[in-house]
Amino acid sequence: MSTYSLSDGLASGAPRVARAPALADWVRESGAGIAASVAWIAFGLSCLWWEDVGDWSRTHSLGIAAFVIAALALFGTVGADYLGSAGSGLRKRAPWLLALGAFLTVWELATAKFAWLPLPFFPPPQAIIEVYTDDLPKLLDSVFASVKLQLGGYLIGATVGFLTGVSIGWSRAVGYWVHPVLRFIGPLPATAWLPIAFFTFPSSWSASTFLIALATGFPVTVLTWSGVASVSNAYYDVARTLGAKPSFLVLKVAIPAALPHVFVGLFMGLGSSFAVLVVAEMIGVKAGLGWYLQWAQGWAAYSNMYAALIVMSLLCSGAITLLFTIRDRLLVWQKGTVKW
Repeated sequence: MSTYSLSDGLASGAPRVARAPALADWVRESGAGIAASVAWIAFGLSCLWWEDVGDWSRTHSLGIAAFVIAALALFGTVGADYLGSAGSGLRKRAPWLLALGAFLTVWELATAKFAWLPLPFFPPPQAIIEVYTDDLPKLLDSVFASVKLQLGGYLIGATVGFLTGVSIGWSRAVGYWVHPVLRFIGPLPATAWLPIAFFTFPSSWSASTFLIALATGFPVTVLTWSGVASVSNAYYDVARTLGAKPSFLVLKVAIPAALPHVFVGLFMGLGSSFAVLVVAEMIGVKAGLGWYLQWAQGWAAYSNMYAALIVMSLLCSGAITLLFTIRDRLLVWQKGTVKW
């Protein structure tokens, strides 16, 4: 006689019921990665399937690179559980990979294949790749010149702004004399001083350094001053009770308490200094990414111009990332509150 019961049937069907949610979870987690792989395959096919309307030598290499990225995305998505943090990071960024692959596919079709966008104003992706391979020495020289000019002006402006802000926030006598000057000069855009700076300073390089320092110094001064002035008097009273001298109050109480404000000023100054850097290089300095942009526009080399803009964006983003890293190390208690 058969001993089959309803409970046995439910028990035998349990693995199937359990596998269904697991499969659904895997599809939900890996779907974006698989779609990203498909998008990059489409980009590779768009490079190799149709002939270019112009003469670009990197089309084939770009198509092969797209297929390689598609394979890596698919492998990383399928094997994400075995890749640890790298696999989880890939799944997290899979939607961006999908969007980038789709964007590059449309860009390739609209420029290199069917010329829906007018050339040379809208060059295809392979034209920009050619700039990085064929014009790399000139581009690297421009990057080095921009970094050197930016770094010098930013450090001078940040140092002077920090010292001025601490002095105004700590001393009423200094604030009495410096505050009116700051209210008069500070709100003016640094680029408004271009004619005076290039006439006063002996070289365009020193004039540009001054303008970058000016653009950096004002926000650093104001935010540092605000930070020092907002320190609670209770901190000073406790330090004085323990026998602290005025120098200790400034260096060990006021400045550490004002550091969150100081870093806000440094971030604001960094953005302003990059804007002034480009303008100064376009007008006066005969080197740097701003000069490279001006040169590319003059020769209608729009692919070079877009390549320089991408490099400039990466440099600015890298500088902000570095500043965030320094901030997180110094202000441990605020780490993660603002992310970049």
